[in-house]
Amino acid sequence: MKKQLTFLSGILAFMALVAFTPVSDSDGFYRVDLDASKVNWVASKITGSTHEGFVKVMEGGIQISNGEISGGKFTIDMTSITVTDLDGGMKEKLEGHLKNDDFFAVDKFKTASLAIVSVNDNKVKANLTIKGITHEVEFPVEMNFDDNGGLKATASIEVDRAKYDVKYKSGSFFENLGDKAINDIIKFDVVIVGKAG
Repeated sequence: MKKQLTFLSGILAFMALVAFTPVSDSDGFYRVDLDASKVNWVASKITGSTHEGFVKVMEGGIQISNGEISGGKFTIDMTSITVTDLDGGMKEKLEGHLKNDDFFAVDKFKTASLAIVSVNDNKVKANLTIKGITHEVEFPVEMNFDDNGGLKATASIEVDRAKYDVKYKSGSFFENLGDKAINDIIKFDVVIVGKAG
């Protein structure tokens, strides 16, 4: 009888724990708002001069569990590479160059993707795939929920292009480039706006 009471008490305690485990009202899947989300990039030469622009998010979403990011995946349209610091023919020339085989070869690799692997104390580990090559990246993320059932996540991500076979004027592949060298690190400032459901 005593063993039965102990067993019953254990079951009741477990049920109480489950019943009172807090579940955030914000939990669920948030689909990316393609119009409101942004992925801006900045690339620089060794001399310090820069170019900047953006690429568009094609699709994706973020999974929220207990009020925190627990997963997510995003697809980037690499054919949307746009330069914003130039105009006219110079703008078109650079955009075409970034899209050709010297850089991202968008005819062969039309998309890139980022898949969240884990999140710990708002630090994300994710698999980033560019030109069919996947490497893990880490970056901090900030997230806020709004009163309309949406979320906004922001992150700054530094990507080493040499790891993804983007060789053009890279010191990782070529010597004696001098001031013609382009830094391997590309900086991405990401704003993801998500809608519940």
